[in-house]
Amino acid sequence: MRFIKFLLVIVIVLGAIGYGVYHFGVKYASEKVADTISSELEESGQMDEIKNTIENDPQLKSFVEEAKTADSSKLPFTTKEEATKVIIQKVGISELNNIRTKVQNGSMTKEQVIQEMEGKLTDEEILALKVIVYKELYK
Repeated sequence: MRFIKFLLVIVIVLGAIGYGVYHFGVKYASEKVADTISSELEESGQMDEIKNTIENDPQLKSFVEEAKTADSSKLPFTTKEEATKVIIQKVGISELNNIRTKVQNGSMTKEQVIQEMEGKLTDEEILALKVIVYKELYK
């Protein structure tokens, strides 16, 4: 009986430690990814290139323009770190990497990327992403 109690306590403690590591690990990783990507885009000048691409493409521009009228108080997240955490949890790092590779190779179009994200994220989450993108591009 003592052995079972001891084993149960060990399992509970290990479960709590595992949950803590997962929770804080995902939070730390999402903050690190968001900061790294933002700084790399700004330092390399790709942020201006992205902004020009959006400005010159009416479909992308209308997609991002929806963020102007969005009510930020009703969005599920408002920071890029929170957005990264949600995307990592719902889409996964390996799937994001696959999408990035396919886009770079030209085997995936922007419509396919949007469709893929709409299938994995809710409408509110997509709107929150649009708001964050809009704020980042037009600070």
